Amino acid sequence: MFHVVFFEPRIPPNTGNAIRMSACTGTTLHLVEPLGFDLSDAHLRRAGLDYHDLAHVVVHPDFDAAVAALPGRVFAFTGRGTTAFASVAYRAGDALLFGPEPDGLPDHILSHERVTDRLRIPMLPGIRSLNLANSAAIATYEAWRQLGFAGGI
Repeated sequence: MFHVVFFEPRIPPNTGNAIRMSACTGTTLHLVEPLGFDLSDAHLRRAGLDYHDLAHVVVHPDFDAAVAALPGRVFAFTGRGTTAFASVAYRAGDALLFGPEPDGLPDHILSHERVTDRLRIPMLPGIRSLNLANSAAIATYEAWRQLGFAGGI
């Protein structure tokens, strides 16, 4: 399926929500350290409900280790992107990369050789950003929709 990558996430409930989304969609959630919380954090556990055992979560010590584990293309989601996320033809194995709130992905990650393209989720002007977990869900469901919701009911 797909890979969702959170680069240095800082807000436990967002990661908890992503764990739940990953369990529901069959995606693998990759977390790149340092994390802004402990994986046993109560807010993370609460947001993920009882889906933690159903999700596939992998923690990587740094970004290079994370991309070494990814088999396909890596799409970086950023407000500085110029390609609309829905205009990409996603393939199984693609990775959807998201940065931490409130700063997003740093330049050295956006310019990394493994980043295929910088994608943007449209929103009204003057707004800083969407919530991290919501952005990941929007992108994951678009990619999955393009594959006919393979494996879903």
